[in-house]
Amino acid sequence: MAKGKKIKGRIAILTGGGDVPGLNPAIRAVTVRAIREGYEVIGLRRGWAGIIEIVRDKKYDNSKNYVTLTENVVNKAARTGGTFLHTSRTRPSHVSQSQLPEHLREAYKEDKNDLTPEVIKNLEWLGIDYLIAIGGDDTLSYAVHLYKMGVKVMAIPKTMDNDVPGTDYCIGFSTCVTRTISLTNNLRTAAGSHERFMVLEVFGRYAGFTAMIPTMAGAAHRCVIPEYPFDIHHLTKLLTIDRNENPSKYSILLVSEGAVFDGQDMVFENAEKDAYGHAKLGGIGDMVSLKLKELSPEYNGGKRINVINQKLGYLVRCGDPDAIDSIVPMAFGTLALDLILKGIYGRLVVLKNGRYDHVPIEVVTASKKLINVDKHYDIERYHPYYRDFEMLPLFIMAND
Repeated sequence: MAKGKKIKGRIAILTGGGDVPGLNPAIRAVTVRAIREGYEVIGLRRGWAGIIEIVRDKKYDNSKNYVTLTENVVNKAARTGGTFLHTSRTRPSHVSQSQLPEHLREAYKEDKNDLTPEVIKNLEWLGIDYLIAIGGDDTLSYAVHLYKMGVKVMAIPKTMDNDVPGTDYCIGFSTCVTRTISLTNNLRTAAGSHERFMVLEVFGRYAGFTAMIPTMAGAAHRCVIPEYPFDIHHLTKLLTIDRNENPSKYSILLVSEGAVFDGQDMVFENAEKDAYGHAKLGGIGDMVSLKLKELSPEYNGGKRINVINQKLGYLVRCGDPDAIDSIVPMAFGTLALDLILKGIYGRLVVLKNGRYDHVPIEVVTASKKLINVDKHYDIERYHPYYRDFEMLPLFIMAND
């Protein structure tokens, strides 16, 4: 923008929760269009953490908390994965004493502190007219809270789990699926060489989309998902049959991190919880692998079948975005800016039935987006159904 030219308003943008490819293209889309329309764009660093740590003093160096975005900055970043604004799992309405910014410790003394008044004051101090939050259901649930408090908020759905309600697609999902298929295909040579089961643990706390779609695409023989507890004996039998009928003598299982044994609870790495009350999942793949190895003689003529066990983890969320996660974030960011230019806020931009749209932001907290087991998952075969695809969206399993 030319020096001295009066700006029409100021837009802030942040990325919260887990990193995924596609965040930087979304930031770029908002920034470039907004600048050309006469707005200034502020990038809030580290998600909600940046806005609570601002010190409202013009002499204070707040550069670690926010940055003015330019076309040169966002054009370069848009070609890369992750988020150059950084991210966190901060929840401003529930900030513990240990996480309180130093300058607020005298004013807030509770074990859990609601810093929403500080957030609102900081946005006003920055002169923010509109706030665009990019995140999953946790990050966006606080955006809903701010909207109810009078902040002009827009939301863009991001999570490789693809489980934000109201939209068929969330930024990061396609790259996650692409990487899962590619990594599985690379690893299958080891499984075939050693004639083993291969167990791959993938992300998916409550929803099994990241296990279902790669399996449907042929990457795995079976998958187990959070929406339906699995019988380990039946699973062992199925995988043994798959292996023995395969000329290369191996079978592959994708395990959602939130999947559970029938009659048991989720498996966690430890008891520590994040700001949204979630303990870190991890270990279900290890447990399934041990049980498969233990039970396999029952279904394999008394002979044990060994297991290759791998947690794909951050390998599927790092690196550059694929084509879909370059195009969709651009469209989401542009749509969010279109709405702001029309004076519309309190909306979640979405892909619905193959078309870009927007819905009330409250949909984020009104429901859960899960696999429709009856419609999409064969509980006898531990495998997606292949049927009734007519008029379904690109990734088959829509937000019903």
